[in-house]
Amino acid sequence: MVMLILYLVALSFFGAPSEKKHTSLKTKTPEAWYKSQNSPPAMITTPDLPVIPNGVHPAGQANAQVKNTSSAYEEALPKDVYEQALEYYAPAPSTGSGSGVKTSPQNTALLKTMKPTVTVTALPRWKKFAVTATTSDNKPMIAIVIDDMGIDRKRSAMAIGLKAPLTLSFLTYAKDLKVQTDKARQRGHELLLHVSMEPRSTQVDPGPNALLINLSEHELRRRLNWGFSRFSTYVGLNNHMGSKFTSDSKAMRIVIEEIKRRGLLFLDSRTSSKSVGAKLARELGVPVVERNIFLDHENSLDAVNAQLAQVEKIARRMGAVIAIGHPRDVTIKALQTWLKSIDSRGFQLVPLTTIVKKLGYS
Repeated sequence: MVMLILYLVALSFFGAPSEKKHTSLKTKTPEAWYKSQNSPPAMITTPDLPVIPNGVHPAGQANAQVKNTSSAYEEALPKDVYEQALEYYAPAPSTGSGSGVKTSPQNTALLKTMKPTVTVTALPRWKKFAVTATTSDNKPMIAIVIDDMGIDRKRSAMAIGLKAPLTLSFLTYAKDLKVQTDKARQRGHELLLHVSMEPRSTQVDPGPNALLINLSEHELRRRLNWGFSRFSTYVGLNNHMGSKFTSDSKAMRIVIEEIKRRGLLFLDSRTSSKSVGAKLARELGVPVVERNIFLDHENSLDAVNAQLAQVEKIARRMGAVIAIGHPRDVTIKALQTWLKSIDSRGFQLVPLTTIVKKLGYS
């Protein structure tokens, strides 16, 4: 009896010998990439208020986790490698239906008042500000795009110092954009406008004047016009975040219309496999290409070098590849080494417009 009592007491404390205890484990949220860098860039809230003020998400739902916190300004980057035959991006056959750019009557007045007045001349802007590159038909082309430029001034300057021609995409809400972009142009780099668009995650702040799917057509065009006015020497636009926005046909059509109206090109960053950006651009006759691979979805030197090796494999298979990276320490370090020998390894570094021109856009 005594032994039975002792056994029952032990069982109550430790459980049966064969029993496995199951505990609820909370998965730790991954830390934003820039917080592990030296001197992490602060959230920029000028020249407008943050899109997520006082804990309210852009869609209008209260979000206690966002309140009084600094949210990451980049959503999780897809790990996918996207390969599409270049012929897919060639200009679609003309249907004879005109420009395809239509706006609602209530926005006609808004478009007329937008300054400066935009007129697409014989030489579209994407060609006017394109960087000229000498190419060889027997060498695969590689375009390296660096997103998120302008916010972290130190690392943006380091990216500008890399071997040209890169294609540098500057966030619309960065400060001193003319100074930064002038330096980039002087170094021989091509420029894009990096426009913030709504992500699917409610834990990420897309920044000031971001494009959100619940905004009116009037407000979307106003925010786009503000972004287009920030500097002038870009060849086109690509999306910052936007996994939610780029999947919405109605909202993206407005963006593509404004790109067409200005004679620009569109680079779909493909933060979502459901993006309709490239499809709409082809329908409206806008020069378009898509990102094939991200270089730094993992913020480590080994990971970036592995992605660069993948870039070379894609380039050999497809003849051209578009890779997107960011102004991070490991990305810059990897590119500094990799770019030195790109020519001797049988590849040619080109600006984005060189690939677009090869597709036959005029």
